[in-house]
Amino acid sequence: MFNKAKLTSYQIKKIIECFSLDLTATQTSKLLQFNRKTINNYYTTFRIAIVFNQQDEFQKFVGKIECDESYFGARRIRGRHGKLKRGRGTYKQPVFGIFERNGRVYTEIVPDCKKKTLQGVIMGKVDLHSVMYTDGWRGYSGLVSVGYDKHFRVNHGANEFARNHTIHINGIESFWSFTKRRLAKFNGVKRNFYLHLKECEWRWKRNEKELQEDLVKILHKY
Repeated sequence: MFNKAKLTSYQIKKIIECFSLDLTATQTSKLLQFNRKTINNYYTTFRIAIVFNQQDEFQKFVGKIECDESYFGARRIRGRHGKLKRGRGTYKQPVFGIFERNGRVYTEIVPDCKKKTLQGVIMGKVDLHSVMYTDGWRGYSGLVSVGYDKHFRVNHGANEFARNHTIHINGIESFWSFTKRRLAKFNGVKRNFYLHLKECEWRWKRNEKELQEDLVKILHKY
């Protein structure tokens, strides 16, 4: 990938180390005394490779699965008035998440959180033999009818967040919390949001050494 790079292998290794530590391009540029544009180019290359990796890794989920949606971006579109229509009464960008307990997380940017939209993603990514856990949002109604015989729900509207220490969606909610905290340091990431979202999938619950070793493998692969 870097055969034509002007930097040495050692310099590229240092950039990879900084990226794995989740330093911003500005921080890395100052620390290594490299041009900010150069660091941005490398960081973008890393993120694109990570997207390819995430897409290849997550073909089908099976087991105990948590599903949830979250929203990113501005609360209102400037100059637009009247009733809010997107998502659950907001103009924020809806993102749908699937979490395989003790395992992977997958996210997908969706146009809305209607039943047809969410069921389409679930049926494309989750094996029918899985045990499904969701909240009470009507977008998850009818999963049993399409073949997911084990579907358990928690009613957040009634302040119910867990039952029997098993029925909950704490895992995917933890991921959303991690993602929003991380994106905050990039000022919400108005550009390249998809790249950063997939990067959050890749980073979640992994330490710097694991990330660095995996990134090297990914870069050699793609």
